[in-house]
Amino acid sequence: MRIDLNDLTILLISGRFSSDERGGTAHIGNIRGQVLRTLENITGLPASEGYTRHDVVRTTCYLRDIERDYDVFNEVRTAFYRKHGLDPLPASTDIEATLSRPKLLVEIEAIAILGSK
Repeated sequence: MRIDLNDLTILLISGRFSSDERGGTAHIGNIRGQVLRTLENITGLPASEGYTRHDVVRTTCYLRDIERDYDVFNEVRTAFYRKHGLDPLPASTDIEATLSRPKLLVEIEAIAILGSK
């Protein structure tokens, strides 16, 4: 969802996950692969609007099994953000939840704030 407020645009990015080009679940059973693909999918939307990963200011991250997967999830997420020069990192809340597809290990929603261009 896109909200335009004068010279500011807010993108509310619904839950994204590790999907392939045809919409199927990618990296089944692989938390590292799913986190990386999900982050790439999340940051692709602002890029399609003409903005960058740096515009993502907040994420809510849903993990199927937070006790088992959190450390790897956080390691991959932090490395991804640092690789792309995000400093500070986006604010984040991490929650254990039942996800929208049975083979998903992670799902992420985001907020991007875009200044006037």
